[in-house]
Amino acid sequence: MAKVLIIGASRGIGLEAVKQALSRGYDVRAMARSADQITVDDAHLEKFAGDALNPDDVITALDYVDVVIQALGIAAGPNMVLKPVRLFSQSTEILVNAMENAGVKRLISVTGFGAGDSYARIGCLQRVPFRLLLGRAYDDKDVQERLIRRSNLDWTVARPVILTNGPRTGRYRVLAEPKQWRNGLISRADVADFLVGQIDSDDYIGKTPVLTC
Repeated sequence: MAKVLIIGASRGIGLEAVKQALSRGYDVRAMARSADQITVDDAHLEKFAGDALNPDDVITALDYVDVVIQALGIAAGPNMVLKPVRLFSQSTEILVNAMENAGVKRLISVTGFGAGDSYARIGCLQRVPFRLLLGRAYDDKDVQERLIRRSNLDWTVARPVILTNGPRTGRYRVLAEPKQWRNGLISRADVADFLVGQIDSDDYIGKTPVLTC
C-alpha cells in the first residue's frame, strides 16, 4: 500500500481524507501546523506538525512518501475578501519543487469550481458575488493550478463546487469535460472520497474534474 502525505490535514477536506485513507488501509502522514490537535488515532497514522510555507518542513514530510494529497484551505472572513491571498500559490511552488527534487511523482490537489478555465462556466448572475467574496482566493488558486500544470508531476486537480458538511454518500458526479461543468453542492466527505480514490488510480492524471452532486 502507498504511503500518503496529506497536507492541510487538521480540518475540512484534509481531515476527511485522513479518515478515509486510513479506513482503506493506507499509511498516512497528516501534516498541519496544528497536527497535535487531530483527534484521529490509528496505528497507520503519523501526525506531522509542519508549515506548508516552510520548505524544510515540506522536504522532511516527503520522506518515504509515495503520494501527496494537497488540501489546504483558508477560513472565510474579511481577510479573504480584503487582503491578498498567497497561501495556495506559495505553498504549491514549495511543494512542487520539493516533490520534483525528491522524486515523488503523484500529486492530488484541491482548488475549486471557478479556478482556471472553469470560471467561464460560472453563471452570469453568480459572477459578481463570486468575485466579491472569493476573487482574491481564486486569483491565487489560478496561479496554483498553473504551477501544477507546468510541473513534471503526475497530477490531478479536483475542483469541487460549493462545499457542505454533509456525510459521505458516494453519490456525486465527476465532470471531466468542460461542457459538463456546472455549479452545485457537494460534501467535504465526498470530495475526500474522490481524492483518496485517486491514490492508486491514473484515471484523472493531467485532468481537472469538477466534483458536484
